[in-house]
Amino acid sequence: MRPMVLLGGLMAALVSCSSVALAQKSGGVLKMYHRDNPPSASIHEEATNSTVIPFMPLFNNLVLFDQQKAQNSPQTVVPDLAKSWSWSADGKDLTFKLQDGVKWHDGQPFTAKDVVCTFDLLTGKAEQGLRRNPRKSWYGNVDRVTANGDLEVTVHLKRPQPSLLSLLASGFSPVYPCHVSAAQMRTKPVGTGPFKFVEFKQNEAIKIARNADYWKRGKPYLDGIEFTIVPNRATAMLSFVSGKFDITFPWEVTIPLLKDIKTQMPNAVCEVTSMNNSTNLILNRDAPPFDNPELRKALALAIDRKSFVDIINQGDARLGGTMQPTSDGVWGLPNELYEAVPGYGPDVQKNREDARAIMKKLGYGPDKHLPLKIATRGISLYKDPAVILASQLKEIWIDADVDIIETSQWFPRVARKNYQLGLNTTGNGVDDPDQNYFENFSCKSERNYTGYCNPEIEKLFDVQSAEPDIEKRKKIVWEIDRKLLEDGARPIIMWNRAAICMQPYVKGYVPQVNSVYNGFRFEDVWLDK
Repeated sequence: MRPMVLLGGLMAALVSCSSVALAQKSGGVLKMYHRDNPPSASIHEEATNSTVIPFMPLFNNLVLFDQQKAQNSPQTVVPDLAKSWSWSADGKDLTFKLQDGVKWHDGQPFTAKDVVCTFDLLTGKAEQGLRRNPRKSWYGNVDRVTANGDLEVTVHLKRPQPSLLSLLASGFSPVYPCHVSAAQMRTKPVGTGPFKFVEFKQNEAIKIARNADYWKRGKPYLDGIEFTIVPNRATAMLSFVSGKFDITFPWEVTIPLLKDIKTQMPNAVCEVTSMNNSTNLILNRDAPPFDNPELRKALALAIDRKSFVDIINQGDARLGGTMQPTSDGVWGLPNELYEAVPGYGPDVQKNREDARAIMKKLGYGPDKHLPLKIATRGISLYKDPAVILASQLKEIWIDADVDIIETSQWFPRVARKNYQLGLNTTGNGVDDPDQNYFENFSCKSERNYTGYCNPEIEKLFDVQSAEPDIEKRKKIVWEIDRKLLEDGARPIIMWNRAAICMQPYVKGYVPQVNSVYNGFRFEDVWLDK
């Protein structure tokens, strides 16, 4: 009888899977509010999910993190434009076999040449380069990229780098067309993805529509997506509760707001997750007053991190170092090592006494305060903690005013180091040390806003990158993490947690727990109404 039992179970499973597939409905327009005006439509030129979320659906990558898995990891990387891949024996060449019959939205065929052109843009080899290249540091280990016909391409590395596939799976890593200029990609992007660009009205809305010729048959299910720009978060939440929007902008629902939404709209589907996004400080180390390392140290000692967590997230956030804590991430610093770093232990009173002692040596005190401006981006995720920071700095005789900067100006301004002290958030495109360290802390990276440069630590970046054994690599990463905290490279306040809320008829979207950038292809999303 056992074979019959197994056969019966198999048939039941097949029927179940079939019913799930048949339940998916085509049609309808997903309506999402957008928190602010994207600086441009070009993912490769921007460093914010304000660009990635509305424009990732227009593109494909070579590989992608499985959009139905919450945790990004090397094990969840799946084929996209590359149908398969293989490494050379020495780990320095990665060859991709490409999908056949794929077309760009304007009808031009996709080929290996487009992959080569994309890497030329990212590595700075293209004749007409990107206006900004915030992820050039991701690909510093790429020697060259070669095409073997139209459907095969090889990435040649200077040294082994096991994490390259994870970098390529990020929403920050779409393939761009050779035949479309970088200038056009900023305003009217052309991709191979499930949706096509319709319009981008500055400070109003972004619209994209179903790609009827999408190479993945049967997808997408939606007819389109409309993103309405609503900078005021309270207004956006009221609009969601009233039914104007189907889904909130990801992770804009704070813990206090979540309680309000669930009270007013108990049938809303809300998920609280981490997002691999830290609230941190950026200090201009090249100009007064923070060219003084003692003042940088005093600032780091003055922060009561738990207060940020309690006030902003009602206790639901994480404390950790430069890598996402292990509650959701993979590489985070163990708690005993984290609390041993000066300023990061739980004794806030002692930390502030040490900070005031430093300030006195520098000539400050109750009768002589240091005036500062805290620059921050004009969205709530930045503004709210900036106000708390200004309050806490009074404890060490620093009088700080908060300087609110509009999104389109924020990244260019900090890249020019046109600030003294900034309250920043850093979302990691991939939960991997290669992305975080090479992008945010390497000496020549465009995204190293603080100007921190430690050649000895940078050597360890390469060592951990080439290490294939995960446990050995973790120990090197922890050494790097601890040193970056001690050096005040980018003082970490907290790792954020928040919610995304959906109307109950929104199906197929899975919030990811360790990235704010990788889960927005939207080709699996459908509306059950």
